[in-house]
Amino acid sequence: MAKPKVLVVEDDETIAAGLRSAMEDECEIFVTGRNPATVAQGQEWEPRVTLLDLESPSRPNPEDGLRVLQELRQSGYRGKVIVYTSGTERSLAVQAVRYGAIDVLSKPLDVTLLKAIVRRAARIADLEQEAQAGMTDGGHEEFKGMLGTSSTIHRIFDAIRKVSTNDAPILITGESGTGKELTAKAIHERGLRKQAPFIPINCGAIPESLLESELFGYERGAFTGAVGQKKGKVEFAQGGTLFLDEVGELPYALQVKLLRFLQDRTFERVGGHQRIEMNVRIIAATNVNLQEAIEKGTFREDLYYRLGVVHINLPPLRERGEDVSLMATAFLRQAAAHYGKPVHGFTREALEAMRAYTWPGNVRELSNRVGRAVVMAEGTHVRPADLDIPHQIARQDEGSISLKINQQRIETDLIMKAFTLSQGNLSRAAHELGISRSTLYRRLRQYGMDRTLDARRTLGVSQRTWMSDH
Repeated sequence: MAKPKVLVVEDDETIAAGLRSAMEDECEIFVTGRNPATVAQGQEWEPRVTLLDLESPSRPNPEDGLRVLQELRQSGYRGKVIVYTSGTERSLAVQAVRYGAIDVLSKPLDVTLLKAIVRRAARIADLEQEAQAGMTDGGHEEFKGMLGTSSTIHRIFDAIRKVSTNDAPILITGESGTGKELTAKAIHERGLRKQAPFIPINCGAIPESLLESELFGYERGAFTGAVGQKKGKVEFAQGGTLFLDEVGELPYALQVKLLRFLQDRTFERVGGHQRIEMNVRIIAATNVNLQEAIEKGTFREDLYYRLGVVHINLPPLRERGEDVSLMATAFLRQAAAHYGKPVHGFTREALEAMRAYTWPGNVRELSNRVGRAVVMAEGTHVRPADLDIPHQIARQDEGSISLKINQQRIETDLIMKAFTLSQGNLSRAAHELGISRSTLYRRLRQYGMDRTLDARRTLGVSQRTWMSDH
């Protein structure tokens, strides 16, 4: 692996030589002084990380260093900037972060700490570049709209490659917001049917009385208002792929008709008697535990095995490690362009907050919160307050057996999941949790989560359409 490029902007030759000596074993070091050509050199060398001394023996005023930092950002430089200074004024650090620095260190520099920070900054810069490349060409080279470098998501990519070459029915499971429709589209677009239609239908969003006719169509006179023949989603998917989203919500009576279609690939329109033969691939998805639904008698076991010849279970975002930073950067660039705001990245604290959060709403919630953050951001970088991530127990406490700590963690996770399922509706969330509305609101205030409810109400309508594919 190539060493990351690091630009050192330092007028003091002794400090510059010391930094070069300490870091050249793992970085490609370029050194320059603070001069009119500094910004141009930064653009020419394209370093992943820039180390900038805010002061120098000849120009001890830190405002000069801040000016260089500001000019770097205004030039379009996308690398990470770490500044260091002998001063201790908090206002100076705040200004540096406002101008785009990801960290502010004090002299004398701790070389071990500096190297660790540079490694992490270079890693983040690499992920952001990969995300930008993905946004430029429409997503992952093979899987449009799907980003990730973690081992868990690469297992999904491998599964997509394998199942795309055949027509076996596929069942995609996973928590809400993990990208089930994107996965289904990726399978379709890699397969032999990619030139034919991909037709989705949300089995949970259509009233039960209309779902059969939406799926299979109807003949003239089949019911009041049926003044002509209408084709259903199955017929529109001829030669292509029919995606049954939220298949766990399918009414039991309609499950029988779907099972028959899966067995012999024929069906009748509502009110019709002619058997129609179709050539379609079926991909289904659900966030419902179908094994539990089978035990309760609400889902047919034979249909489960027909749909799930191949089963792909999508990992929740909390199990995908650095993918959070990668996708957050992609969403940030998309939102910045959408809203026309000059927001270029996240502060170190914002990245840490995102890594510590458990993301009960998964990728959809990440997209929503980043979109909100871009709208709320006052500077060029998103801060933790802009993300409005609710308070959670720190992960280092996860090994604790304290009843109080674990009770709060469990209640917080369940409340967030209830809000995700109810789309931010307080009464429905309380019903899901089996508590009263007033009890739920007390818990929200107790855990500092009440602002999250307000944010979801504000963003739920305005961003729902834009975020719907994630």
